[in-house]
Amino acid sequence: MSISVFLPTRKGSERVKNKNIRKFSDFEGGLLELKLRQLTKLDVDEVILSTNDEESIAIARNLEKDFPKLKIDIRPDYLASSNTSLSDLIAYVPEIIKSENILWTHVTSPMVTHEVYESCIENFYESLRSGFDSLMSVTVFQNFLWKKDLNDIINRKGKERWPKTQDLEVLYEINSAVFITPKETYKLKRDRVGDKPFLFEMNKLTSIDVDWEEDFKIAEAVYDKFKK
Repeated sequence: MSISVFLPTRKGSERVKNKNIRKFSDFEGGLLELKLRQLTKLDVDEVILSTNDEESIAIARNLEKDFPKLKIDIRPDYLASSNTSLSDLIAYVPEIIKSENILWTHVTSPMVTHEVYESCIENFYESLRSGFDSLMSVTVFQNFLWKKDLNDIINRKGKERWPKTQDLEVLYEINSAVFITPKETYKLKRDRVGDKPFLFEMNKLTSIDVDWEEDFKIAEAVYDKFKK
């Protein structure tokens, strides 16, 4: 079964200025260069960088000769703004993907290496045989959650006021590192996961996501520590 990677970036990052392209560790092309280099090692049909950012395009162009599976999609500005509906972008993706299945990932997951992607793909195919219809990466969350208007813990399973952490309800944070779904699901449901996604669990280090300025600094320190 064929699979393509969809990697979106856009210009005008608001929370972290130039987070995709500013220098990260030893990568002058930043998180984007790192992610593209990770994806060069992946056995897939194609990697689609979808962007409206000229600097992202320039970074990708510099890697094209060593990355024949890389394709650059010039995404329309109306699908690359802070106001773009994710549903509209989801509807756009199958129009530019040739494979049966789509692996959606982000440059903001620097600790997701090609080995992790390979494991996700392997688990996706295995999960299809077990009745699942897609794969989504998650991080296990089992800690106290307090809801202000209830003035109480909301993930307590029993009646004990302060249960042991391991006795709390197990929840899953969607870390947005990997979604793998058949293209038909995009077309029919306008969604990047199906009705029964397999939850691929990642540890806290692997699932680091750069969403705020402090995340960028933490991710860079972790990468320098563990990936050198």
